[in-house]
Amino acid sequence: MDSKKIIAVVGATGAQGGGLCRAILGDKNGGYGVRALTRNTLSGKSKELKKLGAEVVSVDVDDVESLKRAFHGVHGAFCVTFFWEHFSPEKEIDEANNMAVAAKHAGVKHVIWSTLEDTRNLVPLSDSRMPTLQGKYKVPHFDGKGEANHVFTNQGAPTTFLLTSFYWENLIHFGMGPKKGSDGNLYFTLPMGDKKLPGIASGDIGKCAYAIFRRGREFTGKTVGIAGDHLTGGQMAAALTKALKQEVRYTDVSPDAYRGFGFPGADDLGNMFQFKRDFEEEFCGARSLEFSRSINPSMRTFESWLTENKDRIPLEEDARQASGE
Repeated sequence: MDSKKIIAVVGATGAQGGGLCRAILGDKNGGYGVRALTRNTLSGKSKELKKLGAEVVSVDVDDVESLKRAFHGVHGAFCVTFFWEHFSPEKEIDEANNMAVAAKHAGVKHVIWSTLEDTRNLVPLSDSRMPTLQGKYKVPHFDGKGEANHVFTNQGAPTTFLLTSFYWENLIHFGMGPKKGSDGNLYFTLPMGDKKLPGIASGDIGKCAYAIFRRGREFTGKTVGIAGDHLTGGQMAAALTKALKQEVRYTDVSPDAYRGFGFPGADDLGNMFQFKRDFEEEFCGARSLEFSRSINPSMRTFESWLTENKDRIPLEEDARQASGE
């Protein structure tokens, strides 16, 4: 480990960080090692990373001194925040600031900040096309990350700003997969009309991040976006039909209807999908499939991801229909 360039990975047991850890640890002769940063070093995922060869270190991202210690002596740092644990953009901004301060203090040579667009640059708060949420955001889980970009720049940390895409794992873990309607048919619901949604296998984010670290200064100071596919809801439904061997019908609902579904974060996600729909050209354009495959030749398409994961997608009854809504 001493002779390797060490990458400190925030959120090492999460989807993005875990993918990066496995990408680095799977490349035995790559010259890089992993310092896996996590709140719980005794979790099953932490123990698995240690078994794979990672140095597993406890960190509190709300404590800048904890981060300074965790970043000490590392070559690179992968920084990510965890909106869905607390629903607070302000907390994300504070955590990003802690990471930026710690990275600068520790002399980290290359930071990757996993970020997203600040949607208010295209949809100002005065724009009534979508509701303003939490008083000052349009898409809170995007806007906090986008607003935090400047903290890395202000600190002078050599940073690559990585724009990610919709995880296809959301169909497994986030309740976004096809649902059985009261008629027995399967329906895949998005408020996207006929616009394309950039998507990615979460593990491929880590592979892309590892490639960016390996390319060194080429991407510092730059914003790069990644995706495995750009697909309409209809195209995703067709791929699901093929994989599941039963018909899946695409249901296009209005963003307003989606915001009203009532699950935690429905208003945020309704605004998010509306943003992606209304600004398809800009959003897809920031996530070039050609570039993504140039840095990660094994990047999965939606179809190849489904081949691996179709049996993990729960086909539940639609609770809204079941309750008569």
